Amino acid sequence: MGSSLTRAAQWTTASSGTGKLEFTPMNRFLLKEILHFVEQFSSQHPQEAEHVFEEPLHWSTTLVVSDFKTDYDISDSDVQSHEKDYEGHPLLQLSPPTVYVRSFSQLSKLVHLADDKKLEEIQACLEENKDPVVKILGPSFVSTLEKEDAHTDVLRLVDKVKEKDQGKDPEVKVKLFLLLQNMDNQLISKCLKEIAGQVSLDPTAVKNEVELLKKFCSEGEKRVLKLVRYTSDYIFSNGCRSPLWRQMHGEICYLVIEPCDTETLYITCSTAGVFLNGGIKHEEEESGYEQTSDMYKDLVTLLKSRSPHFTENINMQDFAVEELPSTQKIQHVELVDVEEQGQPQRSYEQQEKNVHEEARQQHRPNKAGHEKKYELCPRWRNFALLSSCGKAEEKKASKSSGEQKSGEIQKRELGSEAKSKMKAELSVSSFPGPLSSQKIKAEEKKTSKTSGEQKSGEIQKRKLGSGAKNKIKAEFSVSSLPGRLSSQKTKTPAGSMPMEAFSESSSESEEEEEQPERRPESNTDLPEYWQIQKLVKYLKGGNQTATVLTLCAMMDFNLMQETCQLAIRDVGGLEVLINLLDTDEVKCKIGSLKILRKISHNVQIRRAIVYMGGLQSIVKILDSPVKDIKALAAETIANVARFRRARRTVRQYGGIKKLVKLLDCVPNLAKLTANQEKDVEVARCGALALWSCSKSTKNKEAIRKAGGIPLLGRLLKSPHENMLIPVVGTLQECASEESYRSAIQTEGMIKDLVKNLSSNNDELQMHCASAIFKCAEDKQTRDLVRKYRGLQPLVLLLSKSDNKQLLAAATGAIWKCSISMENVAKFQEHHALETLVCLLTDQPEEILVNVVGALGEFAMIPANKANIRNCGGIKSLVNLLTGTNQALLVNVTKAVGACATDMDNMAIIDQLDGVRLVWSLLTNPSADVQSSAAWALCPCIKNAKDAGEMVRSLVGGLELIVNLLKSTNNEVLASICSAIAKIAKDKENLAVLTDHGVVPLLAKLTNTTDDRLRRHLAEAIGHCCMWGSNRASFGDSGAVGPLVRYLKSKDEAVHQSTAMALYQLSHNPNNCITMHEKGVVKPLILFMGSDDETLQEFAAGCVRNIRLLAQANRNARLYR
Repeated sequence: MGSSLTRAAQWTTASSGTGKLEFTPMNRFLLKEILHFVEQFSSQHPQEAEHVFEEPLHWSTTLVVSDFKTDYDISDSDVQSHEKDYEGHPLLQLSPPTVYVRSFSQLSKLVHLADDKKLEEIQACLEENKDPVVKILGPSFVSTLEKEDAHTDVLRLVDKVKEKDQGKDPEVKVKLFLLLQNMDNQLISKCLKEIAGQVSLDPTAVKNEVELLKKFCSEGEKRVLKLVRYTSDYIFSNGCRSPLWRQMHGEICYLVIEPCDTETLYITCSTAGVFLNGGIKHEEEESGYEQTSDMYKDLVTLLKSRSPHFTENINMQDFAVEELPSTQKIQHVELVDVEEQGQPQRSYEQQEKNVHEEARQQHRPNKAGHEKKYELCPRWRNFALLSSCGKAEEKKASKSSGEQKSGEIQKRELGSEAKSKMKAELSVSSFPGPLSSQKIKAEEKKTSKTSGEQKSGEIQKRKLGSGAKNKIKAEFSVSSLPGRLSSQKTKTPAGSMPMEAFSESSSESEEEEEQPERRPESNTDLPEYWQIQKLVKYLKGGNQTATVLTLCAMMDFNLMQETCQLAIRDVGGLEVLINLLDTDEVKCKIGSLKILRKISHNVQIRRAIVYMGGLQSIVKILDSPVKDIKALAAETIANVARFRRARRTVRQYGGIKKLVKLLDCVPNLAKLTANQEKDVEVARCGALALWSCSKSTKNKEAIRKAGGIPLLGRLLKSPHENMLIPVVGTLQECASEESYRSAIQTEGMIKDLVKNLSSNNDELQMHCASAIFKCAEDKQTRDLVRKYRGLQPLVLLLSKSDNKQLLAAATGAIWKCSISMENVAKFQEHHALETLVCLLTDQPEEILVNVVGALGEFAMIPANKANIRNCGGIKSLVNLLTGTNQALLVNVTKAVGACATDMDNMAIIDQLDGVRLVWSLLTNPSADVQSSAAWALCPCIKNAKDAGEMVRSLVGGLELIVNLLKSTNNEVLASICSAIAKIAKDKENLAVLTDHGVVPLLAKLTNTTDDRLRRHLAEAIGHCCMWGSNRASFGDSGAVGPLVRYLKSKDEAVHQSTAMALYQLSHNPNNCITMHEKGVVKPLILFMGSDDETLQEFAAGCVRNIRLLAQANRNARLYR
């Protein structure tokens, strides 16, 4: 733990030990070895394990007080070990979240308690204790021994220590030092072996292996894998598919593989190997990159470790031959020496081990006179593919002329028209003025003059008809990428893997992979695809006039069609369009933005724009004095900023402030000048962009700080619907934040939102209702909606049942507005309840949550309970109790509980077996569902015809109730205590509760400071006192003293239930003594003068019992 931490461990800062340990395979290996050493130390070296450290090791732990059991002194907020040092300090002390450890024996025990978080504890310990050896043995001791020769005798070391250190047990300290030193040396040695054994992958090797695995995804019973797919379709010029910021960590791509016999695997392929990640399903995700498994040398090895079915079938000689179509083309061809054809077949592992080396040999010069021929890879020959596809065609390598270009290596045999399109290359020298520095260089890279490289191009050649499979993907090397993109992909931080290490040879063609979300292959046969590609090539080489004309020609195409969009990307048009944004030509900027605005509707295009750094240029030109450019840029940002990284980029480059600035216009004049109309259009586009950006919490705060709220409020008064939709959309998105809800209310926007509820535009109505839904959490907002007569429009929106999004927003707004009983009365004037009951069936869960929530609020008025029953709502509500949506279950149980307060409703609920369904929800893992179900049970038990028998008929129900008293959620505990108070009114049920241990569990909760829990806990204790010796048991469990403290609460409901509990407990003499000692008499005398008659009676009864005991005690002493 000394040299290994400074030499082998990888830290986040340049100075070893001053930062955090990085999450790397090497660090993970070190942590596992140190963990093994600590776990085994106590058993292998018991004497040294008891040695007390000179200074305690301390760190922030994940353990809590409840994790410690025996051998420790445990209090509410502290844990101490029974074992102490000679000064009386505990060898282990936990003061959450910090833990202090003074010996290896206690460290070993703590690691054992950590269970599945052992590595986290070891990592935290090492990070917060820079030199653990010095803390364990002391600085002077360590410095003394480090000066000695490595071969010095142990006894001489002991004598040396005794001379300078008068501490206890020098022999033990010397042995401990030697053990730690030996472990440190072993760690460094193992690290060197680990590094030597690490594999190194590149994008080509990964791609080849993925292509191999895809062949195993055939249909039928004998298939090995269900699915193999990349998470990203975008391929960088170096062959990687991972984002640039992850390529800095050596990551190549991410895969989703579905084996036939186990769960889906999410895999990261990196230069160091392959491993399972945290679950990256799509390329836009920014979490889940962490390593969750060991590192494997390749995909096959990983799959063998995870899938027995894969392991069993991968080496079968007759595997799935019949399931591959006979017409399928062989795409994997390797160079095989003629002399090796007679060798016996190698195992799959041996072949896989050499496949990458053989691929590399293709790019090296052949030895003189060593003739080679092309044959099928032995892997395919093993699976008998040769028989179905015919023999491999022999091709002899021709001499290279030395002028073979990379473009010719990728050549396909196409029709004459396609060939002419490929040859249309214009030089960059024709660019005059500022454009010449911004355009992409069309220079082609020449390949090396070797016949081996010429063969590598011929291997990948396909013979295609003039009208079939002419799909070509333009390849750009890192050096040829234009402007910003080139600089981004070549800059790497110090110490990181250079990007060139990933780059592929320019002589290798890369066909587009067939993914479900990509365009069909036949789309490349459309004339538009090739015409656009030809225009992009003109765009690369023309002057300003040619560039503008080319942009105009491109806009004549249907750029909303996916084929046209991807044609621009595939030939490198995105780079050109982005670079045009940095020119001084206004027309070029406008033309480029108009195209980007349309093609950015495609998810692949907008991600590519962000990866290439194009979003920064778009944000930059928001400061342009040309209003058309600002409007187009803002609208393009609105399309691009639909995933997290894009929204973050806009914020980081100052885009939020610039977009807010665009909102400053005069939108509500009756007549606008041409210049003002442009200002309004700019503001509309700015609002669109802010709408997309506002899905990020940090962006919402940035909009608020930039002064966006009053500007949005001013735009909300616009008479134009195309302006109102993005403005209201932004407001309803931001209304999830408290600061926005308050501002919407104070800026007077509620009136405008209510006004637009009566619009003829469904989308505008939906956003207005959604904004009210989020804002109506506040009572003042609910009152304003009623004041501005917004309740009736909300009810009218319920008639648009075909528009589910609008219906969800309207029902949500009605739900939140109905929290105020004044609003419920208004809703009833418009017959909202009857309409809501009709929506309880055949609706999506999102709508049902809101409808049931509203009915729960409506049922708070007694008259509405009968209305719900008369409309058939009780049966529909009970039917919803069988669902799984937790938000829906919370609202359904609340509504059922509210309806159950009516005796007639309760009879229907009981008849429909509703009580059993509600009771079963106590097993739901959600604490919200548990508490809501328990609250619903209270009126059900209270109003049931034969409540006691009904409860006893539920097998295991009482035991479940008692076990929930062990919950850590106060709301669950309060609701369960309330339910127990109702159940305990039946003597037989109370007896069963007592047998299940309800008394000690209730007593354990009495130290709470939560008044809501106190109220129902005291009520439960009072009712549970009425059986057997429960009163004495509560006293023995220490429940009486804490109950006396409840009388100091400011909640009058707590006073009443506590007085009732104390009255019941006061029937036991020992409890009376405890109450008297805790000073219960004085507050009870005050409560005897309360206006609450129930509180008066219980307080007086308790004082009476205490007085009777005192009198009896005095009489006993007088007549002794």
